[in-house]
Amino acid sequence: MENLTKKDFVKILTEPKNSLVRQYIALFKTEKVDLTFDPAAIREIAEIATQVNERTENIGARRLQTAMNALLEEELFRMPNAKVKKIHITKEIVRDRLTDLVEDEDLSRYIL
Repeated sequence: MENLTKKDFVKILTEPKNSLVRQYIALFKTEKVDLTFDPAAIREIAEIATQVNERTENIGARRLQTAMNALLEEELFRMPNAKVKKIHITKEIVRDRLTDLVEDEDLSRYIL
């Protein structure tokens, strides 16, 4: 078996009818919050998942679920009481929220 590439991760995040991106958009929609992602943000999530899989245990596409949870954790906890109606995830937001986790190998091993 070959390791998944960044390109594979982008496809997994976006192409299936029940992709993770679509699942999170639907989850936020249940709370009347419009969640959107820049294409660059999705590529950055895929890049981070690739890096962490290379440096720690390679858990394949399951890495995407933990990355998405870490990325959206703050919004998920605030969402039921938030007045926010739109959330747009950019590449910069992905970097801000996930870079420290990626750089700290011990932390990424347990969180991502």
